[in-house]
Amino acid sequence: MPAIAVDTYRRVRFAIALRSFAGLRMRSQRSRCRVCATSIACQDMSKTRQPGVLDRLANEGEAIVTLTRNYAAGHVIPLHFHDRDQLVYATRGVMTVQTETGAWVVPTHRGVWIPKGVRHTIAMSGPVAMRTLYLKPRLAKTLPRTCCVVNISALLKELILQACQSGTLRNRVRVQRHLIDVIVDQLQVIQMVPLQLPNLVDPRARRVAEVLRADPGNRQPLTSICRECGASCRTIERIFQDEAAMTVGKWRQQLRLMHAMRLLGEGNKVTFAAQEAGYSAPSAFIAAFRKMLGTTPTLYFGKPATDEVATVFRRVRSPRLAKDL
Repeated sequence: MPAIAVDTYRRVRFAIALRSFAGLRMRSQRSRCRVCATSIACQDMSKTRQPGVLDRLANEGEAIVTLTRNYAAGHVIPLHFHDRDQLVYATRGVMTVQTETGAWVVPTHRGVWIPKGVRHTIAMSGPVAMRTLYLKPRLAKTLPRTCCVVNISALLKELILQACQSGTLRNRVRVQRHLIDVIVDQLQVIQMVPLQLPNLVDPRARRVAEVLRADPGNRQPLTSICRECGASCRTIERIFQDEAAMTVGKWRQQLRLMHAMRLLGEGNKVTFAAQEAGYSAPSAFIAAFRKMLGTTPTLYFGKPATDEVATVFRRVRSPRLAKDL
């Protein structure tokens, strides 16, 4: 074969091999990009519409079906939805419920109302003892058709625990019918707690929210963060007011409070939670916690009984009254 033909043949083979390698590399990059895109999208459900899994329950005809389950710290229930309204309550631990529209932190003694068809995930901060009621749609007509955190009174707590012991509540069983009626009556007067962090739609506001979420303890001025995200502070304030019905500063305070609650649910000290969440001092966090939940973090998350008794005795001046206690 002439030298020119050999040289041409080698060049053609080299070009074909180079093109094949380039195509393989591009396919590999596209595959990696798909994996990355999926992981990023999972961090914020509102970016892409994910289908979720229908968690269909047995006993479809019954008024209330219950679930009793304990979860380890860090466990995450993946994206799903139900064909019933749901009241989730934890006798121990802190839960974070995430939907397309926002996130809700649910500490002990509070519950979260999740209407039928709302796709959500639930993440556990610390060990969680979950007690759930699944209600037939529209059984609790006064509650909203959106997620919300609600107060669980002492009476409603006992009703939930009693219902969970029964497993399923049926209207045709007289005793259970009475229990259903009392539960519904309690749900009609239930109080809501503003422990929500709304999601944003505008790309500029979303970038600001992502920076704040990445490090709730970051004390960087909002003006600087807004500038880095490509908008003025005034513009971002207007967007937050329109989409979240609160200022950026209020949204940031809510983020810090909810982050600190999750840390407390994991068993951390109040001082550590306050510092990690970006509070200037533990007293500032305690004040914000008391304003939201009506008590201090230490009392809310469970002070030892002996300490509580000692506190009562110190406050009682009458020896006779102290003896009665």
